Amino acid sequence: MTAQPLEAGSEGPVDVSPADPVRFLDLASMHEELRPALLAAFNRVMTSQWFILGREVEAFEAEFAAYCGVRHCVGVSNGLDALHLVLRAMGIGPGDEVIVPANTFIATWLAVSYSGARPVPVEPDEGTYAIDPARIESAITRATRAIVPVHLYGLPADMDRINAIADSHGLKVIEDAAQAHGARYRTRRAGSLGQAAAFSFYPGKNLGALGDGGAITTDDPALADRVRLLRNYGSRTKYQHEVQGFNSRLDELQAAFLRAKLVVLDDWNARRAAVARRYLEGLSGLDMGLPHVPESCDHVWHLFVVRCAWRQHLQSKLSAAGIDTVIHYPVPPHLQKAYSDLGLEAGDLPLTEGIHREVLSLPMSPHLSTAAQDRVIDVVRSAARDFQPVPVRVS
Repeated sequence: MTAQPLEAGSEGPVDVSPADPVRFLDLASMHEELRPALLAAFNRVMTSQWFILGREVEAFEAEFAAYCGVRHCVGVSNGLDALHLVLRAMGIGPGDEVIVPANTFIATWLAVSYSGARPVPVEPDEGTYAIDPARIESAITRATRAIVPVHLYGLPADMDRINAIADSHGLKVIEDAAQAHGARYRTRRAGSLGQAAAFSFYPGKNLGALGDGGAITTDDPALADRVRLLRNYGSRTKYQHEVQGFNSRLDELQAAFLRAKLVVLDDWNARRAAVARRYLEGLSGLDMGLPHVPESCDHVWHLFVVRCAWRQHLQSKLSAAGIDTVIHYPVPPHLQKAYSDLGLEAGDLPLTEGIHREVLSLPMSPHLSTAAQDRVIDVVRSAARDFQPVPVRVS
């Protein structure tokens, strides 16, 4: 998604006229609500004149670890690095296999590839679109070292079943929690459900920086220490390098911004949930798949994704009405040129391919007004009424 330019807004949802566009994500209003806190964060960093691995990063790491319910948080440059460095820190590399969802953003796979291991895709559960635990066992080989479930769209994967499978085979579980800041599985938050978790703070996330950023959470002190070493050129002491590390450090300024946003994360997630409830009620009864939330989970609605065979028609109608939508994601990883070496072809992962052909993400933001929500609902219902499927000719 391309970030929208910042412009003046006001606190909380603002009603819109029928002529106003409905943004996919209203970053302007989000940042305007927090303007005093964000400016204060900026001023703290400018006054300190410390921009890399200083007090703001240390404070955010402590605060986010406490929020997730774990002992350690390590800030890094972005979500991809977070996942990659965890794999590296666990000693996963060439000759190893890591089980990943077939239905995910390519970054999950890339992190495995960066470590030197091979991603092994597993098809999703069609109710939640997350990796299907029932299909994991058959993908495990003697080379398998870890499972990386993705909490897709803000909904935690079925972690009890995944952890049970991992325990029985001696495998690590690393959460890809890039879309699930604040989500809960039973009583525990995402970030505390495996041996480690990787977060992204890309600006469009529920907890987003004003630039890029990422973090690893874990209860394992040795793992956290290893990631801290790897993120900083393999160095604990300046100019002393113990291993061949990387330059992947969360900026002081982004950490300061994230501290300001962490304070309102639960409130903003609650606003997203209210939008989702309105969508679910307003779109019920249509010929489309609506999000399913198991009783064990608290969804944080990073995305509100519908599924229908008439996606192109629906997206065109919404666009004509000035309503932004995004497809998450148009091409699955196994059909990307980047992974042609795996030898997977169209038809090899049919559930994933079917999802990618039919899903559409509707506008979702803690600042999406009820008027805008109703416009989205009205246009979707209208599109459903006037859709005329193309007749299939029988020769």
